[in-house]
Amino acid sequence: MSNLIAGVDEVGRGPLVGAVVTAAVILDPSQPIAGLADSKKLSEKRRLLLADEIRSKALAWSLGRAEPFEIDELNILQATMLAMQRAVAGLSLTPSHVLIDGNRCPELPMPATAVVGGDGKEAAISAASILAKVARDTEMQDLHLRYPAYGFDRHKGYPTPAHLQAIRELGVLGEYRRSFAPVRACLSAQEVI
Repeated sequence: MSNLIAGVDEVGRGPLVGAVVTAAVILDPSQPIAGLADSKKLSEKRRLLLADEIRSKALAWSLGRAEPFEIDELNILQATMLAMQRAVAGLSLTPSHVLIDGNRCPELPMPATAVVGGDGKEAAISAASILAKVARDTEMQDLHLRYPAYGFDRHKGYPTPAHLQAIRELGVLGEYRRSFAPVRACLSAQEVI
């Protein structure tokens, strides 16, 4: 099994809250998974079903993340690269090559190729996008249960008008990315909860 290709994708670069979550997946060519696509083009129900199938059929899969404080310290691009490195390092098998969704690759101990639009072109990247999105959406659901007034179940942390209004009215939680402009603006206007 020397020719192991891992696909890597991230979810959550744009939100104001929570971690940036990445996944790395090595698919099993002998167990193809029908219907893999960019996670954003799938219904939530379909993503959940596919995520279960990916976790059971993939040769290896791993999640990586960078927390809000790391995003604030490094910047979102560097934090994303760190989360991708963590996802690849967490794989139970070492890939011979890594395909990264986007136009940049993190430094890895094996060859890597950036694939623009890869989540719609490469099955392993599609699988990674699904696992990362399901993981991050689950975290947003959990955050919603703790702080229902913010509406995390609806906007998933993205800066929608309703979300920005909630921050202005309710304040900035510890899970927010303080380096992001809308959060900085609210922090300068009020105390942190």
